Amino acid sequence: MLSWVDGHPAELLSVTDRGLAYGDGLFETLAVSGGTPRLLDRHLARLADGCARLQLPFDVVTLRGELLAFSRQLGEGVAKLILTRGDGLRGYAPPQPALARRILLGSAKPDYPRQHAELGVRLFSCATRLAEQPLLAGLKHLNRLEQVLARGEWQDAEHAEGLMRDGAGRVIEGVFSNLFICKGGALLTPDLSRCGVAGVMRAELLVQADALGVRCEVRDIALGELLSADEVFLCNSLYGVWPVRALLERDWSVGPLTRKLQAIARDLLDC
Repeated sequence: MLSWVDGHPAELLSVTDRGLAYGDGLFETLAVSGGTPRLLDRHLARLADGCARLQLPFDVVTLRGELLAFSRQLGEGVAKLILTRGDGLRGYAPPQPALARRILLGSAKPDYPRQHAELGVRLFSCATRLAEQPLLAGLKHLNRLEQVLARGEWQDAEHAEGLMRDGAGRVIEGVFSNLFICKGGALLTPDLSRCGVAGVMRAELLVQADALGVRCEVRDIALGELLSADEVFLCNSLYGVWPVRALLERDWSVGPLTRKLQAIARDLLDC
């Protein structure tokens, strides 16, 4: 595994890092193809928003330069950027001033079965619920224990992803994906103002669909509305788009809008 800390090759971190102690930080996971990080501007924009909300130092010039250099060295794979508040003393109070720590980890691309993209995936209905916290909603922060618990709910190969809902039962996202439904010619995706991660591929597909003349809505979606949808698909910044073929007792065929957006995502990721 390729690893850098603060712009230099390294494999060790301080035990006083607040990312370890409190999950005090953010991360981005970027597909790297041909030595180039894909959707880089969207990743940096989300990171900038997260840093502003968490009051973390953010140096976009340094981060961009390091990501480009790291990706050139990696060549092909996945670059994970972790930004923490750096070292701190015991206690929740953030250090003033904070010295952010930049961690880059490079790995091979996930070897997902081709049939996930071609035939679609079956969703597992997770019992774990996402807690509402508007101050953190949308951010890709380091506190991911809800996803860890949800992913531990199934071990079989039949299910490729899990559906996560909030405490009120509203559909929110997959464990590591965002979710879209197609209904009556419109493209719908859940409102993430209470909880969930606002993915960069989700944001890009909303723009691309709008450019195609597709009516797009971001709003609350109940489980019943999901089950009555014409098409359902998942997306993230590594695999692009996976059609959903089944959830609970409901089955779907792969629809035309899903295929169109899947092709767009494939071009964006160069995969």
